[in-house]
Parts: sequence; C-alpha cells; structure tokens
Amino acid sequence: MSIGLAKIKGHSMIPEFAPGELVLVRYNTKFEVGDVVLIDFKERTDIKRVTKIISDQVFVQGDNSEVSIDSRQYGAVRKDRVVAKVIYRLPRWLIR
Repeated sequence: MSIGLAKIKGHSMIPEFAPGELVLVRYNTKFEVGDVVLIDFKERTDIKRVTKIISDQVFVQGDNSEVSIDSRQYGAVRKDRVVAKVIYRLPRWLIR
C-alpha cells in the first residue's frame, strides 16, 4: 500500500478539513462508513466522508452539507472510484 499527500480544495469538508490543509492518504486500502476518502469523480478528485456502503456502491457526503455536492445529488459511486483513505492531517502550523 502506498502513501501520499493530498491538498484540500473547496469547502465541502469544513470544519473537519479547511482549504489548503494537507492530509496523508493511503492508496488502495480498505475503508468503512465514517472514513474520509478521496474519490476519482468526473475528471477531478473529491474528498468526502463515507456514509453508506452497499455491495459495490459507496454513498459519500461532505461534512459541510450546505455547500457539498455529493451522493445526495449524484447518487452512489462505485467502490473502485475510491482511490485513497485519509489517515492523518498534517498540523496546520506545518503548512503555514
């Protein structure tokens, strides 16, 4: 399993993650309901929280429901579209 960094863009995960923050992610790993994941979706990568898993489908939602575009709008995504799981947030002081 490989590990990498991802930079948060957008406001869909506020207050958990703010734009500009860096998170450590693990690629091609198992995930479960409640985990925050990166999803390869329509030529971009989104960060969302897994809310439900049914067979090979995953429902995801942003923590900031007022601005997040997620499974409530576009429905479930295939499990194979989940590319990584967030495993650690880098300290904010380290980024500035």
